Amino acid sequence: MIKTISDGKIEGSITATPSKSLTQRAIAAGLLASGTTIIRNPSFCDDSVAALKMAKMLGASVSQTENSISITGTTAISDQQILHCGESGLAMRMFSPVATLLTEKVTFTGDGSLLKRPVTMITSALEKMGAETISNNGLLPFTLRGHLKGGRYRIDGSSGSQLLTGLLMTLPLVGSDSEIYVDNLKSKPYINLTIKLLDDFGIHIENDNFQSFSIRGSQKYRSVDYSVEGDWSGSAFLLVAGAIAGEVEIKNLSVESRQADVAILAALKSAGAEIVSDGNKIISKYSVLNSFSFDATESPDLFPPLAALAAFCNGTSRISGVSRLEHKESNRTLTIMQVLEKLGIKSYVSNDDLLVAGSEVHGDEVSSHNDHRIAMMAAVIALRSKGNVIISEAEAVTKSYPDFYDHMKKLGAIIW
Repeated sequence: MIKTISDGKIEGSITATPSKSLTQRAIAAGLLASGTTIIRNPSFCDDSVAALKMAKMLGASVSQTENSISITGTTAISDQQILHCGESGLAMRMFSPVATLLTEKVTFTGDGSLLKRPVTMITSALEKMGAETISNNGLLPFTLRGHLKGGRYRIDGSSGSQLLTGLLMTLPLVGSDSEIYVDNLKSKPYINLTIKLLDDFGIHIENDNFQSFSIRGSQKYRSVDYSVEGDWSGSAFLLVAGAIAGEVEIKNLSVESRQADVAILAALKSAGAEIVSDGNKIISKYSVLNSFSFDATESPDLFPPLAALAAFCNGTSRISGVSRLEHKESNRTLTIMQVLEKLGIKSYVSNDDLLVAGSEVHGDEVSSHNDHRIAMMAAVIALRSKGNVIISEAEAVTKSYPDFYDHMKKLGAIIW
């Protein structure tokens, strides 16, 4: 799919798309709960749909309406032999330990960029905990056999928090207590998100400063009526759009959220954007913007919207944490820089920082590199470009934000 976007002012109000991170976690919790869980306002993006299919494959009974998912959990051992993760890194890493509760042997596979993402951090951790693993030279597909055991374990958290989320969801159901020690954990806010959701489902985790986690065994998930909050990751692009090209109001966003990407507010304010918080809605207004410095190590998904913001700031902005970007849907540091260069925006990497200079932006043809956040970044930049921006592989946004272009059009963006 190709989308063409021309420059122009935007203005209006949007209700935030639901959080895919919370939807996927709630699906996994519903799978493990006794009784029937209702998930209201779920995300039906590609990643969430992949997680829902995996829950069905593992034995959950699922029905859905336009605005809800009903999921009845199971403790029965499934004969499922293959779990397909789509392109969802979270689904792959979270369901890997979960599947050991419900299968004797299972193979994980996926599509697209997920086939290039290393799985060694999964297999090495689960082998320590009692599972047997076979991988494709450290890539998908990989096979798990056996069940996890409680105990004391040390894992590497330098590549992210998603596997830890899966362990925190799984180990409360084994027969003995566990202690997980984590070295160099990244994306800590996502673990806060997981622990809060687990508490909502009746599971208790002790967190000692994100360095160790105490997990009592033989706990039980309870079924709940769970409402998914608005997604800060997708909304970050629209808030940046308001700051550079008009005024945008986004409803169903809580500033008290534990989502990592609520940090976009701090970055916008640092750049001089006019931000108004009013209950569960945020307003972002155009103003003269200046260069900013922001550490995105704990919120790496903010790199693309922050790069779009930096392109229209006076001076050179510094975004730290590029080491977190190599194994995303693309090598995201390189793809961000390639798109910026095509549109006349200067950028370079120094140590662990991406530096982006405010520039005279022009139109051109760019590729999303099949990365949803790169497509959204290019679309936001197009609002202030001198000339049309043409995005190929624009359909990548369905991975996390299927309504993105429709929401942009509702705000007044010219897209065809």
